[in-house]
Amino acid sequence: MARDYLSSNRQQAYLLPPSIDEWLPKEHLARFIVEIVKELDLSNIHKGYGGQGGSKAYNPEVLLSLLFYGYATGTFSSRKIERATYDSIAFRYIAANTHPDHDTVANFRKRFLVELESLFVQILMIAKESGVLKVGKVSLDGTKIKANASKHKALSYAYIEKLQKQLEAEVATLMKKAQEADNEKPDDGMNIPDELLRREDRLKVIKEAKLQIELRAKERYEKENAEYQEKMDKRKAKESTTGKKPKGRTPKPPTATPLPKDQINLTDSESRIMKTSGGGFEQCYNAQASVEHDSRLIVHKHVTQNANDKQEVTPTLKWFKENPELKPSSFLADAGYFSEHNILQCENTKITPYISFGKDSHNQPLEERFKAEEPLPDNPTSVERMKHRLQTKEGKQIYAERKSTVEPVFGIMKHVMGFRQFMLRGFEKAKGEWSLLCIAYNLKRLHTIRG
Repeated sequence: MARDYLSSNRQQAYLLPPSIDEWLPKEHLARFIVEIVKELDLSNIHKGYGGQGGSKAYNPEVLLSLLFYGYATGTFSSRKIERATYDSIAFRYIAANTHPDHDTVANFRKRFLVELESLFVQILMIAKESGVLKVGKVSLDGTKIKANASKHKALSYAYIEKLQKQLEAEVATLMKKAQEADNEKPDDGMNIPDELLRREDRLKVIKEAKLQIELRAKERYEKENAEYQEKMDKRKAKESTTGKKPKGRTPKPPTATPLPKDQINLTDSESRIMKTSGGGFEQCYNAQASVEHDSRLIVHKHVTQNANDKQEVTPTLKWFKENPELKPSSFLADAGYFSEHNILQCENTKITPYISFGKDSHNQPLEERFKAEEPLPDNPTSVERMKHRLQTKEGKQIYAERKSTVEPVFGIMKHVMGFRQFMLRGFEKAKGEWSLLCIAYNLKRLHTIRG
């Protein structure tokens, strides 16, 4: 007996609605992004388009919406975004049935990375005005994201010096061969001019890389030397006050010369070798984000070349100071951010710190979990006040929110949105692309909340 199937006639007229506006559900993410972008002040971007000749440019609203939706749904490549304007109804809707080529999308992304910072704040203000965002407690954390560079293209300072000597010796040998071959044809099949040019080009790259490592070592020395002098001054002050030699090892003075293991990557020289959570080392940037507890929106973000998180409280608090309308009342971070300096900075900024001062072991004994609170000492220091705060019942409950606030955001970015590696190379471009990803995440989150 023949079965009755649904019609699959590919020549049927108007199989899809004739209006592109009817192709998407009313509550689709693509519609939401288009609506939000219409509310943004894009005057700085429009100015960048003004006064240019040639064919008409695509509307910045279209290109921004394509990038925001692409990053929100795991489509990061400009070529894939171009292809999606043909294959995907959502992308076709955003592009209004036009098809910006991949060069247009890629150049627009590179050209207006700086302007994304103001758009990030504008979107947060829209969320705040609508009542979705009420900045109270925020949790700061960082995640290592692979740079667009292979760790196998990294060279250490010791290897660079060895390779430089080798290449210089080979150049000298080739020059000698060239002199000997002036009057007679060499029989070894070697093209001396080509071999010389190849090594000279390589030497130029090697010397530039060596110079960059030496400049980094100089910057590091200046910073470490300032910290060393501060420690020594504290020890001297303590010794003069107590009349006793301070306990502990005397700090060692830093060295101004590069270390043999100092490295540089020839593909993206501004990325750094960093230890990743899965084990091993990769060429990375350290991406930081502060997530608001109630809305789970990212209210601050930045990228750093430092593998250690301890130095990242300062730029975070500076950003909140510059954007007081988004300043939180409480600031949470794990033990990687703990230092007396960071606690003092929080208090000076009128933000209550909850920064862990040590890792708690899993499966703590019953007595440890429910032990009585220790009294706050007389005339407590900033560190003692914060430690006491974290040991109270309320402090434990507040700090317990951290893991379920910021870490899931990184999980969504990497596992749901699929962003595990920067598309662009260089520190400044990585910062801009991180802004783009954070905006896409916030739009995705706002759409979920509204739905």
